[in-house]
Amino acid sequence: MGNLGVYIQVPFCQTKCTYCNFHTGVVSSDRFAPYTEAVCQEIRNHRELLRAAGVHWTKGFDCEALQEKWVAHDSVNTVYIGGGTPSLLLPELLSGMIRALRETFSCEFEEVTLEADPETIDVEKAVHWLAAGINRISFGTQSFVDEELKAAGRMHRRADIYRAVKVLRDVGIRNISFDLIAGLPKQTRESWRQSLDELLSLSPEHVSIYMMEIDEHSRLGLEVLRDGQRYSARELPSEDSMVEFYETAQAGLSSAGYGQYEISNWAKPGFESRHNLKYWRREPYLGFGAGAHSFSGTQRWANTHDATSYVAAIAGGQVAEQGVERVTRDAALEEELFLGLRQLAGIDVGRIERNYGITLQRKVQGLSSAGMLEREGDVVRIPAGKMSVSNEVFVELLRDLIPLQPASQATERRGEDDLHRGKRQSAGRP
Repeated sequence: MGNLGVYIQVPFCQTKCTYCNFHTGVVSSDRFAPYTEAVCQEIRNHRELLRAAGVHWTKGFDCEALQEKWVAHDSVNTVYIGGGTPSLLLPELLSGMIRALRETFSCEFEEVTLEADPETIDVEKAVHWLAAGINRISFGTQSFVDEELKAAGRMHRRADIYRAVKVLRDVGIRNISFDLIAGLPKQTRESWRQSLDELLSLSPEHVSIYMMEIDEHSRLGLEVLRDGQRYSARELPSEDSMVEFYETAQAGLSSAGYGQYEISNWAKPGFESRHNLKYWRREPYLGFGAGAHSFSGTQRWANTHDATSYVAAIAGGQVAEQGVERVTRDAALEEELFLGLRQLAGIDVGRIERNYGITLQRKVQGLSSAGMLEREGDVVRIPAGKMSVSNEVFVELLRDLIPLQPASQATERRGEDDLHRGKRQSAGRP
């Protein structure tokens, strides 16, 4: 097995955004230290806890021996600390969790990402983050328009973004990612253009563009479904407008030198998210903390979402997993196609046909003739200009191969961007 990625979930926020459907909460800061101590304990005891939960790292081998080999010889090279708002934590709590990783695994960190909201950043924190090994900050920017930020329930304002970026640059952090959400209440063509222009003026190394998701698990979504007026529910852009905003971002980012490598993600050369690429390539990763997901290659499992229950379980030496699911052949195929086609690199059709004993040639040919796919040898990809309708391509490829489920397993992973952000949808509407 290759290098592992580690995801650490911090499910605490200062406030709940109107569009958020995450399992996060606004709690007293007194709960931060006991929670991070539980995460450290889970990291240190993960071998015993995984055995007790029935997790096996591969099939066809001695699982006990293989697990020991994995711990001894494979290293962790990417870490993602997400939430929630993990930048709320005291620096020593964050560094304590990173230290637990170093003490437990062979670590050769190439990328350690921290999700941060602009208003939570100050010089002292940033200095400590860098010293702890955090070398990438993922900003929950969302918009540069104060009216939109206020309507969405965000705590920061436009001025906070500029101040925070200067702080990070001044202390030496050279890898910053910005999020923007297309479809916020009160958003217009002009305000979207403003946010995009201001983002480009700050020249972050990485950009994620997400499409607003409306569902009953957020306050805004429920209000929309009830045809109510709270949370500016009647001031949402149309779906056609959101697609237009996405395509405007595609063009603007491309002109500014950013390469699109995934449906929602752009980067300057060499700054693609190494951690999130593991999710899209179906590489193994471990998740620690309440609600964190993990993938071994053949199994998936997740911890309980409730932070109080999680802390109690770990403190009592019990497993916090909600259940272990073996990835079936059909689920693996669905993930291969779904996650692969989200990437601009595309999929190797020949390899997938050999591995799964299927034939995709006729469907690929038909979609290629319709301009929905482009082919180069065995590699098939969705053209960048068709990313906004990627879900239709995915559904057509899977038609008659496996029974489609209402919600793909591949859309339920936790992490920095749309795989780890249930509160938003990407342009492909997965």
